[in-house]
Amino acid sequence: QLQLVESGGGLVQPGGSLRLSCAASGFTLDDYGIDWFRQAPGKERERVLCISSSGSSANYADSVKGRFTISRDNAKNTVYLQMNSLKPEDTAIYYCAASRMKDFQAACLSWGLATYNYWGQGTQVTVSS
Repeated sequence: QLQLVESGGGLVQPGGSLRLSCAASGFTLDDYGIDWFRQAPGKERERVLCISSSGSSANYADSVKGRFTISRDNAKNTVYLQMNSLKPEDTAIYYCAASRMKDFQAACLSWGLATYNYWGQGTQVTVSS
């Protein structure tokens, strides 16, 4: 079955850290750029980070810049989202999406529109004391 599976979510106190994983099953992530989105209750989905297929380019939303880091290990077929200095406003369901779009790197760096081949099911992150 071809799918993306997120894991690593949970409950953490403000200032804490979590590492989310986005693992591909049934296909190889090498040729795919990855976006991480989040959606909080009652809010629109927000694109927060992206990384090119090679890992050479990444982009971060201002809301997470300096606190979140995206990385990938193509040998493990997995992309990671390291979240530090978490805030209550980071509470959301986090989704990863894989894109094989030809110009994904440009779309990533400019926050341009991208098309996605696969979406994960989401993992809940709750930041609360």
